[in-house]
Amino acid sequence: MTSLPHPHADQIELAHVLSALGDETRLAIIGLLAHGEQDAMTCSQFLHLGSKTGLSYHLAKLREAGLVRVRPEGTKRMISLRRADLDRRFPGFLDSIIACQAGRPKPEPEA
Repeated sequence: MTSLPHPHADQIELAHVLSALGDETRLAIIGLLAHGEQDAMTCSQFLHLGSKTGLSYHLAKLREAGLVRVRPEGTKRMISLRRADLDRRFPGFLDSIIACQAGRPKPEPEA
């Protein structure tokens, strides 16, 4: 099984992270991952945020920016937050984003 490309921790750039977080759906995904009780979530756990196609796009943007790790597992893709890498690279940044996101309403599903 092939794995998807992810930037190494030292290749995560703040400009790419900020760009990826400039979308409400992607912010909601990060919030759900941060507050989830399990280490990884499946794509289907985000379906209330939009269509499968839309979610694939958003997850790819988050993966390419270095915010999430996407691991194929059979027919599923397991998504996890790269908290340790982000905390090492940008101390306190992720916690600030999550705290700001906590009180925001959930985005409307994409049409």
